[in-house]
Amino acid sequence: MSLPPEILYEDNHLIIVNKRVSDIVQGDRTGDKSLDDVIRDFIKERDHKPGDVFLGIPHRIDRPVSGAVIYAKTGKALSRMARLFKEKAVQKIYYAIVQQCPVPNEGTLEHYLTRNTKQNKSYVTEEEVPGSKFARLHYRKLGSSDRYHLLEIILETGRHHQIRAQLAAIGSPIKGDRKYGSGRANRNGGISLHARRVSFIHPVRKEQIEVVAPFPDMDIFQVFKVP
Repeated sequence: MSLPPEILYEDNHLIIVNKRVSDIVQGDRTGDKSLDDVIRDFIKERDHKPGDVFLGIPHRIDRPVSGAVIYAKTGKALSRMARLFKEKAVQKIYYAIVQQCPVPNEGTLEHYLTRNTKQNKSYVTEEEVPGSKFARLHYRKLGSSDRYHLLEIILETGRHHQIRAQLAAIGSPIKGDRKYGSGRANRNGGISLHARRVSFIHPVRKEQIEVVAPFPDMDIFQVFKVP
């Protein structure tokens, strides 16, 4: 993680970067250097800041997932972005590659998810059970190759491993996601799930922000000719 972050958007309040597969949004028990620390170091050196660099984390995406991640550069932006996420005022669109295309090609998935913290895995049920949380997403097929299908996913709720668990529950696990039933791992150790687009009203400047995260280089996503 020595490379500088790929910055998709930045102002005095926010910085949005294109997370690489295996980057950790925030430090964890592995002790690996996290993306937030990389960004702090980058800003400190670039802007010649003498003191500590503030960087807040209003949301997260899983380590094996790539794509757009929003960080807050001020306390005001952090609290307001956290409120936007809580109020579902941030639209998050993901692209996923699966081997088995859902039927029909477009639809809505509604389940209840129960998180097992020891296994770091979520389990899907059709009915509410103790400890479960309601999960809803919308999907549609964007394209197909000889072996795989590209899905657009719009999250309505933001549960632990939601896209991974819900797609697996209908027989369409994400390519490379061994935890949720994919047959084999990807060479880069990640899964074929990419946080493609985020849009929201800027928490301070009150203008519309929309950011699209380019696909990883030399990735299977490049096979699909999508805007």
